[in-house]
Amino acid sequence: MEKVPGLETSAAGGGGGGTAGASAARKPPRPAAPPSLPSSRQPSVETLDSPTGSHVEWCKQLIAATISSQISGSVPSENVSRDYRVYKRPDIRVNVDIQDEHNGYHSETEAEQVALRDGNKLAQMEEAPLFPGESIKAIAKDVMYICPFWGAVSGTLTVTDFKMYFKNVERDPPFILDVPLGVISRVEKIGVQSQGSNSCGIEIVCKDMRNLRLAYKQEEQSKLEIFENLIRHAFPVSNAMPLFAYSYKEKFSVNGWKVYDPTVEYKRQGLPNESWKISKINSTYELCDTYPAVFVVPTSVADDDLTRVGAFRAKGRIPVLSWIHPESQATITRCSQPLVGPNDKRCKEDEKYLQTIMDANAQSHKLIIFDARQNSVADTNKAKGGGYESETAYPNAELIFLEIHNIHVMRESLRKLKEIVYPSIDEAHWLTNVDGTHWLEYIRMLLAGSVRIADKVESSKTSVVVHCSDGWDRTAQLTSLAMLMLDSYYRTIKGFEVLIEKEWISFGHRFAMRVGHGEDNHADADRSPIFLQFIDCVWQMTNQVKSFLIDGIV
Repeated sequence: MEKVPGLETSAAGGGGGGTAGASAARKPPRPAAPPSLPSSRQPSVETLDSPTGSHVEWCKQLIAATISSQISGSVPSENVSRDYRVYKRPDIRVNVDIQDEHNGYHSETEAEQVALRDGNKLAQMEEAPLFPGESIKAIAKDVMYICPFWGAVSGTLTVTDFKMYFKNVERDPPFILDVPLGVISRVEKIGVQSQGSNSCGIEIVCKDMRNLRLAYKQEEQSKLEIFENLIRHAFPVSNAMPLFAYSYKEKFSVNGWKVYDPTVEYKRQGLPNESWKISKINSTYELCDTYPAVFVVPTSVADDDLTRVGAFRAKGRIPVLSWIHPESQATITRCSQPLVGPNDKRCKEDEKYLQTIMDANAQSHKLIIFDARQNSVADTNKAKGGGYESETAYPNAELIFLEIHNIHVMRESLRKLKEIVYPSIDEAHWLTNVDGTHWLEYIRMLLAGSVRIADKVESSKTSVVVHCSDGWDRTAQLTSLAMLMLDSYYRTIKGFEVLIEKEWISFGHRFAMRVGHGEDNHADADRSPIFLQFIDCVWQMTNQVKSFLIDGIV
């Protein structure tokens, strides 16, 4: 197995964070304010999170300044189809009499054919490319996209059940804005009075740090129901609709559902062996409903003992094996916090269980427990019924707190990062502003913790147990990053897929809740960029250690 040498854990090492670090290493030029429009200003918390107060006035000024009195033309959403757009658009037909007079067409039919052919070319240039199974829900012409860098751009807006697609064909090359609906966090509608007529502005807040603003004339575009279609298809779960994934029809040579087979993956690691067995006690998910049906536990532990251990661990998430070293047999196991509580409750089955994990590794007579939480937070959890392993109850174990903050702190850090990178960058205070978000600091802490775990397993030949509170956020980050460092298989395309499905999906990371995919509750306190941080850490490693990837994951 291949160990990763020389991985730096400081924020400055190797070029900065995946989201902010690349910009910190090479700052983009500050975009100029759009001509004849209110100049871009540094967005505030209010600007990012709510369409209220001065932000609404700013949007109204932008929209009123850019809506043209010539905005016209619409296609009823109920009639939209690819055939309709290519062959039946009424506004691309030319006057036959004029063509006959000036171009010498011999018949009305010939003139219609030429006009239709020219119109088809324009329609094909404007039409949105579609995935297999993707369908168009609405099209609006002469929509204004208010770009923070280039000002107002007029074009055609297409809404499908997968994306929002805006295109201006007058520029060379064409201006295209392609936004998957899953990246949208919030859609707000803002009405504006402009030149005596009602106009409509839409602000789209995205999870990838962009705020997109569109404008069109309300009375002429009302039939298209642009806003309603965006709301329906950007948040299908909230509207009792299926996700686009169930409509996607593309065929693949590989069955993605079979890329990860737990039995095959454990066999690759040399399991089962004399110390570890593959257990199916959770085949009906009764022991733990957030664990996979199949996992690896010590051979000598009976099912009844596993049940008692499950009762002592939060959410029933008992310590199970994630990875075993092929030579030393040192292991990485993961779990949730023990339910010690303020009265220091003990569980002899749990204590014996961790001793058995240590005994399975003949190279060491010590077990290292990495608690991802801050020590103070773990104490608070203990007062509420949770807790951590004490030296009294686990005499051969060493407890190390990694001091990583919780999901709420990480969400706030990402919000601050968004403030300083979009739509404009304050170059004079760039490094100070990045430092104030603490994003790179938290990335460094994750990398540093993962390095410590990998080093204990590889260099000290010592088995480790990793947990946080519930064991599905910070625990997944740490175990998967350490396994990436220790095992070159996970640095291949297939291995990386296996790693994510194994350590994240099968062991219960709450993707739907943390990302909010398909949900319109953008203020949900359970949203947090946990997986985004993992991807940023992978980016850091690939940039700091150029030979890190075998076949180029990133």
